[in-house]
Amino acid sequence: MDFKIGAIDTCKPINGDIANVPTNKAVTIQNSTIPFNSPDSTLGRHLARRLVQIGVTDVFSVPGDFNLTLLDHLIAEPELNLIGCCNELNAGYAADGYARARGIGACVVTFTVGGLSIVNAIAGAYSENLPLICIVGGPNSNDYGTNRILHHTIGLHDFSQELRCFQTVTCYQAVLNNLDDAHELIDTAISTSLKESKPVYISVGCNLPGIPHPTFSREPVPFSLSPRLSNMIGLEAAVEAAAEFLNKAVKPVLVGGQNMRVAKACDAFVELADSCGYAVAVMPAAKGLVPEHHPHFLGTYWGAVSTTFCAEIVESADAYLFAGPIFNDYSSVGYSLLLKKEKAIIVQPDRVTIGNGPAFGCVLMRDFLSALAKRLKHNPTSYENYHRIYVPDGLPLKCEPKEALRVNVLFQHIQNMLTGESAVIAETGDSWFNCQKLKLPQGCGYEFQMQYGSIGWSVGATLGYAQAAPEKRVIACIGDGSFQVTAQDISTMLRCGQRTIIFLINNGGYTIEVEIHDGPYNVIKNWNYTGLVDAIHNGEGKCWTTKVYCEEELVEAIETANGAKKDCLCFIEVIVHKDDTSKELLEWGSRVSAANSRPPNPQ
Repeated sequence: MDFKIGAIDTCKPINGDIANVPTNKAVTIQNSTIPFNSPDSTLGRHLARRLVQIGVTDVFSVPGDFNLTLLDHLIAEPELNLIGCCNELNAGYAADGYARARGIGACVVTFTVGGLSIVNAIAGAYSENLPLICIVGGPNSNDYGTNRILHHTIGLHDFSQELRCFQTVTCYQAVLNNLDDAHELIDTAISTSLKESKPVYISVGCNLPGIPHPTFSREPVPFSLSPRLSNMIGLEAAVEAAAEFLNKAVKPVLVGGQNMRVAKACDAFVELADSCGYAVAVMPAAKGLVPEHHPHFLGTYWGAVSTTFCAEIVESADAYLFAGPIFNDYSSVGYSLLLKKEKAIIVQPDRVTIGNGPAFGCVLMRDFLSALAKRLKHNPTSYENYHRIYVPDGLPLKCEPKEALRVNVLFQHIQNMLTGESAVIAETGDSWFNCQKLKLPQGCGYEFQMQYGSIGWSVGATLGYAQAAPEKRVIACIGDGSFQVTAQDISTMLRCGQRTIIFLINNGGYTIEVEIHDGPYNVIKNWNYTGLVDAIHNGEGKCWTTKVYCEEELVEAIETANGAKKDCLCFIEVIVHKDDTSKELLEWGSRVSAANSRPPNPQ
């Protein structure tokens, strides 16, 4: 018998835009039953099928003796590709990047030594509201409660340290040491990750994946998650209050924040922008969530390091609506934003606050923005003010023949490379600021990790994003210090046949740290980076490397990467001066330094 069930809303991205929500269509499935004691009626197969159903076709892993049997079952799933990474940290970063492009990611590691190694990447995904399934091969189910000391642990009779670590960086934890409730725990964990848009932890006893059990004797029914709904009375009250607040303003503006992603409200934000005519900006972590070809788009609002003329328009407005903002010390440039609470409407995924009050709970951001679009008067005053004061950006000074390459010249050429088939990954560091200034063509992806800011994140994230979105040519901008943390998984990119272009910016140190607080610890050992990648390549896979010292060599390298080597992983090491930084980093660094060095309050 056939029957229909609503497809899950995984917010699977369309054309790399993770903010798009798919249309919920009914899917027809066969009411098939697998005979009990069949080799297929197992926990391992059920978990593999669940991952495929929610849109995961690649799982990033590092093998260890506790997870080997589980890996056998994942490999046996024809629609699942198991990708071995060089270390657990990169496997976690890859699942992070994959989730950004695909809507959800997954990784598998071994007990404690693998789990505690990947926990940093899971914490980053938690901070960025990314649904991610972290699976750990756990101890034999017979070892629970025995007071035994196990290997791969810290040598205590209690081996729950890994679980306790994950409790703070995941929204649900499932320890599978009993087949009777394993089906329920797996489904609860995965559905919770999707509903909360956060990572979850699943520990699978190493002796359980291949044992048949009646609960796994049929093809798993696809999830049908109930949609979250707004309180309609609260929604109407919030919209009425916000419309009154904004309609009496002379020059209001809209600013998008990173929580629009988790709220699945990017389309509603654009609908509001189209309707009201206000000037539109984004906070730095929201770059890529709002189309930059929008006619009223100003750029990035980042206080003193904003896009030129953007901060002046935002901070001089008499009303501003922030959709999904996070005001931390980095996004506020050391708490130096010139904003007034009484002028602001703050819209979070399920809450609206207007000025100093009132506040409205149980109001979903996408519902609120969409309803507000129908209630606001068209008022383009703020954009007209911007248009009057706007002066186009100047171009970098032209390089003399064979002059040492400057960073601003590098990014001028990267700008010219971008198309709708590109995606930019910006590593923590000066690439944050230089990539913020790139103007993204329609369809161009953009990702960076601002809230957590873990150096080295971009190598694994690039691996994951490129695997999830093979139609995109990923352009990764990575500093030398960050690259040294996670360089090994260039190897995995080659094994996967990826065609990413990596710009390795070699300036001899941790430049972002230098501008916050300098010291000898910010100077790193210089590597022969192209030589390292050539050694990793070792004649297997498609790889091309080059070093560039001047603009002429850069132009030639880009032509080669986009031409003869367009199907290769292209690694371009860019040699620049150690003090060649963006002006934004200089300003931001000094303000963050001042915030970090505030003296203790008097006791």
